[in-house]
Amino acid sequence: MGAGIIGLAVARRLTQVRPDARVTVLDKEDRVAVHQTGRNSGVAHAGLYYAPGSLKATLCRRGIGLLKEYCAERGLPYVECGKVVVARSDRELAPLAEIERRATANGVPGLRRLSPGELREIEPHAAGVAALHSPTTAIVDFPAVARAFAADVAAAGGEVRLGFEVVGLRRAGERVVVSSRDGERLTFDLLVVCAGLQSDRVARLAGDFPAPAIVPFRGEYYRLRPDRTDLVRGLIYPVPDPRYPFLGVHFTRRVDGGVDVGPNAVLALAREGYRWRDVRPADVWDTLRWPGFRRLARRHWRTGLKELYGSAVKRAFVAEARSFVPALTADDVAPAPAGVRAQAVDPDGSLVDDFRIGRLGPVVTVRNAPSPAATSSLAIADHVAARLLG
Repeated sequence: MGAGIIGLAVARRLTQVRPDARVTVLDKEDRVAVHQTGRNSGVAHAGLYYAPGSLKATLCRRGIGLLKEYCAERGLPYVECGKVVVARSDRELAPLAEIERRATANGVPGLRRLSPGELREIEPHAAGVAALHSPTTAIVDFPAVARAFAADVAAAGGEVRLGFEVVGLRRAGERVVVSSRDGERLTFDLLVVCAGLQSDRVARLAGDFPAPAIVPFRGEYYRLRPDRTDLVRGLIYPVPDPRYPFLGVHFTRRVDGGVDVGPNAVLALAREGYRWRDVRPADVWDTLRWPGFRRLARRHWRTGLKELYGSAVKRAFVAEARSFVPALTADDVAPAPAGVRAQAVDPDGSLVDDFRIGRLGPVVTVRNAPSPAATSSLAIADHVAARLLG
């Protein structure tokens, strides 16, 4: 359930390991990769940040290798433009060293610590007291990858049912009955929930626990004017705040040659709310009544206000980005499409960082799959298929 990159990768894998099975993908939209897959930064992460031994670390490292091979086989763009993680001051040197330690433990190849002069050799317009260079971090067209996965499913005899909005789900012995808004009912022996922004709601329909709940955070971007894309050669990232799973405002070159700046992280007023005027009261109520969100808000309201200010005031957003690329001006950027991150939050207010995948009888639920989920999609598919069929 879910025709994003994770759901399609899982379906594709199931057609490979169980060619005798009938595999169906359900999604309420009229095309694949509409939400998180189609609105992310397009970065194939090498595995720098993640705790060694975590699902994120292991599946990202395996996944990026599988993704690179797949893109080569299918003739899809995969560009190893490289990434620099930049320390802007001496107080960021210790966190940068921790990222280097984790990346080394995770087996990220080609890592190199850079002096300010060496940083400028790689990114001439970047500024910092030190940086970590990951030459194998890449950029990808993830919607194109998702469409290729869907084609693979169809070629193997599977079916991708679009426009099928699930409103009911019940267990019938060892089987699962799914109902659509149009009244159609389908029965399955096994079900995998990869519903992204709606994953907690669908998991609860399947009888799973309420926690973690999804709290939607909108990431807003700007895009460099075409005549200013020479300010960035590859990817320029900050040293992230260890309190949050978000990576902060950064510069991302895309496979079409454009460069995005962002994102910030502001609370979205709808699960699929890509603009401030996108408000869905039921979604707002779900967020406000979740105890975990209220605890999160009490702890981090100052950070939330800062993100809101950056959303409302362009010069504040640009000032944050200019701390990495001093030549940047407000006239160099224009608004770009936003995305919404399905951030899982536990009842105690903790932001769930690692992938969280559960099993409830014939149902496997992917309850948290944030970045680097797209990078890891083929490895996640192997993991889920083994769990489903093991």
